[in-house]
Amino acid sequence: MLVCHDMAGGYKDDKWVQGGTNPDAFGIWHWYLIDVFVYFSHDLVTLPPPCWTNTAHRHGVKVLGTFILEGGGKDVRDTLLLTKKSAQMYAERLTELTTALGFDGWLINMEISLNSHQIPHLKEFVSHLAQSMHSKLPGSLVIWYDCVTIDGKLDWQNQLNEKNKPFFDICDGIYVNYGWKEDTPKNSAAAAGERKYDVYMGIDVFGRGTYGGGEWHTNVALDVLRKDDVSAAIFAPGWVYEHKQETDFQTAQNKWWNLVKKSWGLVQSYPKLLPFYSNFDQGHGHHVSVDGEQISDASWNNLSSQGFQPILDVTDASTSHSIQAYLNFKEVYNGGGSIALEGTLEQNCYTEIRLFQGELVLGEVPLILMYSSQSNGDSQLGLSLEFLSSTNKRKLLLTSSIQKQFSNDFSEVIETTTLEAPRISPHWSVQVGCIQMNGYKLTNINILCYRSSLEINEPKYISELVDKNNTLDCSSPSKYFAVLGNITLRTCEEPDLPPNASWIVESPYIKWTPSPEGTRTLDIKITWKLKDSCNHTVIDHYNVYVVKVAEGCNSHLDKLQNVPEYLGVAHVEAFYVSNLAVPSSTSCLKFTIQVCGVDGSSQRLEDAPFINLDIEGQ
Repeated sequence: MLVCHDMAGGYKDDKWVQGGTNPDAFGIWHWYLIDVFVYFSHDLVTLPPPCWTNTAHRHGVKVLGTFILEGGGKDVRDTLLLTKKSAQMYAERLTELTTALGFDGWLINMEISLNSHQIPHLKEFVSHLAQSMHSKLPGSLVIWYDCVTIDGKLDWQNQLNEKNKPFFDICDGIYVNYGWKEDTPKNSAAAAGERKYDVYMGIDVFGRGTYGGGEWHTNVALDVLRKDDVSAAIFAPGWVYEHKQETDFQTAQNKWWNLVKKSWGLVQSYPKLLPFYSNFDQGHGHHVSVDGEQISDASWNNLSSQGFQPILDVTDASTSHSIQAYLNFKEVYNGGGSIALEGTLEQNCYTEIRLFQGELVLGEVPLILMYSSQSNGDSQLGLSLEFLSSTNKRKLLLTSSIQKQFSNDFSEVIETTTLEAPRISPHWSVQVGCIQMNGYKLTNINILCYRSSLEINEPKYISELVDKNNTLDCSSPSKYFAVLGNITLRTCEEPDLPPNASWIVESPYIKWTPSPEGTRTLDIKITWKLKDSCNHTVIDHYNVYVVKVAEGCNSHLDKLQNVPEYLGVAHVEAFYVSNLAVPSSTSCLKFTIQVCGVDGSSQRLEDAPFINLDIEGQ
């Protein structure tokens, strides 16, 4: 499954490397349905913005840039294909871009006619690009778009045949144009032979001449491709965002991708490795939280911050009353989102919703599982885990309160303990459980929604979504509401995050700009690196804060005002602060870099690396 992104010409909210301010920015979060992602635009060379590469790679999806020559590019064509040597040289430049910027290859789109003497040089360009890419980056892809033919004519074939197969034979695949008919995929598969999955049949979601009409009928084309055993190339899924829908974008996006899921099925599985962590963040929101405490109330978007995305299929419901699972941007434990579970649920019944489909092989070391949650009234949630060995299947439930109703449905019910830590918000409960499943593979992680028995008396956080004075009749279908904030699977109890003394923090660029109001603004680049490069701690990202220390800060009130202000998140060891307003009473700026691990752990600010900027005389 290849998905080619072309949203309103590209390069909109996603052009900001450190993120933007639009909480409604376009994004994709159904990565478990995608194998290859192409970032497309009509510029000669399109480099995927880092945010797309970061989130796609997190989900195991390869990312391609686009090299395109269209009708007005005759001078570029003639320069590129002047000689065999020039074709090789430009292929090597594209390879250098890929390896330097961390994406996985190219879609080659030569939508321009050629002179006969240029065709050997074009073949050399494609062949040399594929060879140099494979040499420098094993597993990379170079895919040819069905447009110009081997005789130099601009003539879309809408299939793999003798006119475009010479290009297919020297690269990793062909992206077939959209005007194919019902029998075309079968014929193209036959032409490809053993490489039938390298044939990506195009589907234009806007429906322009595409089989089935695209839009809400995209699955019609997918069903044909699935049956004929070739690959698919979906173009411009941003149609859902750009086209006015009957519902909000979040709902419409999920509905459209569910068509893809029902037709094509899942193509990515996680967790595969430990540690595994997800806060279910989609890469946008209206505020940011750390350990259940809100640290920013500013709207934002940054696809680099996307966590592993949940599937949210109802796999088992022991009641006819439904529980809806959806992304929630109000109650947030870490990042900008969580999973809300809402509906009606009878006493002694439960609903099970698939969270992740995994391929995690377990060894002798115990598996520690942690999750954060909120709930209303007697609403409860736990996590059920499905395991498979060569001879056996097992299903375990981890929950804070063991109920009699579960005894026949699970191989084992494990009662979790509540994690007590001063940094955790009192609005959230963090549960910890330990599992020993040597030789088993973890295949599914599910949310289990249930209601606790009356004798269970546990503190609950009351959400605004349910009237806290509402008396629940436990013998009848009842309102249910709970939130899952995050989930962590790891083998060690305490993560190793390098403390302040382990880091070198520098500010290689500083610029002050005075303003008429007597304040000043600051532009500053901050960089940091570990002193010991042998430190093997896997770091996911860094939260960046500033404290504006006032002159003569002695009183208790002054110290209360000197609290850290969240500036943003960095996914590399550098951060650029732009137009930071600095009051005239400020004597010093303290920039703190909070180290955050891949297991969801975050460093105490007191232990984090920092740099002070004395601004007297500036």
